[in-house]
Amino acid sequence: MKNLQELPAWKQLWSLFETAKNLHMRELFEQDPKRAERYWLEVGGLKLDYSKNRITDEILQGLMALAREAGVEERRKAMFAGEKINKTENRAVLHVALRNRTNAPIEVDGEDVMPKVNSVLERMGRFAHAVRCGDWLGYTNQVITDVVNIGIGGSDLGPLMMCSALKNYGHPRLRMHFVSNVDGAQLRDTLERVHPETTLFIIASKTFTTQETLTNANTARQWFLREGSEEDIAKHFVAVSTNKKAVAEFGIDTDHMFEFWDWVGGRYSLWSAIGLPIMLYLGEENFIEMLNGAHLMDQHFYNAPLEQNMPVLLAMVGIWYINYFGGGSHIIAPYDQHLHRLPKFIQQLDMESNGKQVTMDGKPVQYETGPIIWGETGINGQHAFFQLLHQGTHITPIDLIASLEKRSNLPGHHEILLSNVFAQAEAFMRGKTPDEARQELREQGVDEARIEALVPHKTFSGNRPSNLIMLNEVDPRNMGSLIALYEHKVFVQGVIWGINSFDQWGVELGKQLAKTILSELTGTIPPQKHDSSTEHLIHVYRQTNCDVDGTCALFDEKK
Repeated sequence: MKNLQELPAWKQLWSLFETAKNLHMRELFEQDPKRAERYWLEVGGLKLDYSKNRITDEILQGLMALAREAGVEERRKAMFAGEKINKTENRAVLHVALRNRTNAPIEVDGEDVMPKVNSVLERMGRFAHAVRCGDWLGYTNQVITDVVNIGIGGSDLGPLMMCSALKNYGHPRLRMHFVSNVDGAQLRDTLERVHPETTLFIIASKTFTTQETLTNANTARQWFLREGSEEDIAKHFVAVSTNKKAVAEFGIDTDHMFEFWDWVGGRYSLWSAIGLPIMLYLGEENFIEMLNGAHLMDQHFYNAPLEQNMPVLLAMVGIWYINYFGGGSHIIAPYDQHLHRLPKFIQQLDMESNGKQVTMDGKPVQYETGPIIWGETGINGQHAFFQLLHQGTHITPIDLIASLEKRSNLPGHHEILLSNVFAQAEAFMRGKTPDEARQELREQGVDEARIEALVPHKTFSGNRPSNLIMLNEVDPRNMGSLIALYEHKVFVQGVIWGINSFDQWGVELGKQLAKTILSELTGTIPPQKHDSSTEHLIHVYRQTNCDVDGTCALFDEKK
């Protein structure tokens, strides 16, 4: 495997950084009147303005050289070909097959996966149509009005984000609910808003053994059986899983179990049967449009030269800040209320993929890998964390995301919204010099002594990087392209760092320890050996709760 730090382009970029760290974007714009035109790219219904970054043509050339030397093109080809690039789990990585609208064969272990992909997609379409048109009835012959998706991680965040983003396309009769937290409050609050006779539950768990999901699913089942019967479960519960035996034991008709495959990672799975809530809400036609948009970005990513490749550009500019400027975080700020779940979705996509400390060959990395991803809708962020972005001490790149199309007919709202997007990007780039601050204060009639006291506080260094991504409109096709854009960006950065972006072993340790602690909390096993803090916490819980539920009585423990 290639050593990143030994690549010629990696070393050359460090030389360029010595000059670039003192460049100000104001100067770059003044020196090049056509900078905005040249650092601009359009793919389908997405437009990217990446001109407000601390980069030059020479730096971009160096970043693209690094991408080539690190093997981005070869790894990209291997992924699309179905090779098992997820080495630690010996799996292919084929979310691109789920939206392969050309239907060209893609093989895994010598088998073309497309017939199975298309079969599940067709079954999803038939089921969604039955629910949406009212053919699918509950046990009292009433139509479905509420859909409750029970999942966690990628089985929750993707469908939740898409249903929220594309709310304008949703079926007027269907109300969508998403339950992921094993904290009973979320499920309880949801069940209080629905009725057994008109509610459809989707249990999304590949193995049908995920503790959080199955706990919520069994509680929902018990709630349903207070009014319905065991025979009625099949009319109100369906599964997205591969475990037919467990699904059948739950009471779900396996004809209504929608499968997906081990080459579909959870955070990349909204294109699969995990997207069933999306199809139910938006309809098959709009779901297919979402796949079409993702396929459009896939084809662009696969075919476009690196220098004109939107995912590659975003990824490599990100590498520039993370590995050279020491920028440890990245913000997603959508200026659209319906996209308020997008930052959380991108957070999981990026941090679960590239939050790694060893390379593919198991050696410790000697450089920064995945950044901390966070964010909020831009307008709210302006009145919260933007202060730190403008005048704080951190280098924190930000992706500003907006729709050119008006999302409401309320006069003036969209113009105010976009004026803020454009103004924030300009402010991050330009800043405000001490002389500009003085002039502004003089025009306000402030006396000179007060001006000099205020100038340091009113000065903005600027030179803060941002990307502006504009969607022609927030529709299924463009949302498909947008999510695929970020998926491929994450992939490219993982290739640069030489890590496996498609496993997530870090999620497992806490789950393993929790199994033992759960048995201690419920009294099914005696206290085990832990560190003193954990032992004390378990003792405090048992001391507080054993007289309430009786479970602690199994063992003697002095209170």
